[in-house]
This record gives sequence, structure tokens and C-alpha cells, in this order.
Amino acid sequence: MKTPSLTFPLLLIIIGALWLLKSTDILPATTTLVAAGLVVAGVAVLVLDGINRQSVVSGPMLMYVGAATYAKSEGWLGYSPLMALGMVVLGCLLLLARSAFVHSKHAQAAASIKTEQ
Repeated sequence: MKTPSLTFPLLLIIIGALWLLKSTDILPATTTLVAAGLVVAGVAVLVLDGINRQSVVSGPMLMYVGAATYAKSEGWLGYSPLMALGMVVLGCLLLLARSAFVHSKHAQAAASIKTEQ
């Protein structure tokens, strides 16, 4: 006899707990959670992938989008200044990725293989 899956009961528990926390105002606003998630994802990209040409752009941009989302939700800035600042940040990060200080992901992997041998 096949054991029933735990997916549906666990899903009900998680949804019910989140609904309870949201209805009692213990859980922060959804926008705040999304912004925090984007910042954490940006930090995770930098930590897990290391500093390379891909992560030096994607990690900080995820963090910027999270911060911009939070700033917009709190009413600190409008869309126009946030978009303009985002373009400046992205341009600077793209220039940094092209510099000699940041290595490509494949170059780091090849260097680590050489040191192991």
C-alpha cells in the first residue's frame, strides 16, 4: 500500500500559518518581504558564486532592485529617480565587470583546478 503524500497537508499548514501571521499584522507587508528577498538573493549570488564578471553585475543589481522596491513602497522616491539611479548603477557595474580587476567565472575555475594538481 502506497503511503499518502505529505505535500498537501504541509501546504495547508504553511498557507494557514502565513495567513494567520498576515491577518494579525505580525508579518510585514508583502512589498517589504519581496524587497528583503531580493537583497538576500543578491548577497547569496555574491557569496555562492564568488566575485566574477557575472556575479559582480547580477548580485548588486538584485540588491539595488530590492532597495528600490522598498524605497518606492515607503514613498521615499518615485519611479523616475529610481529608474535613473538604477541605470547609473547598472552602467557602473558593467564597467566594473569589464575591468581587469574582475576575472571571468571560467578563469577562476581553471585557476582552482591548476592549484589542486
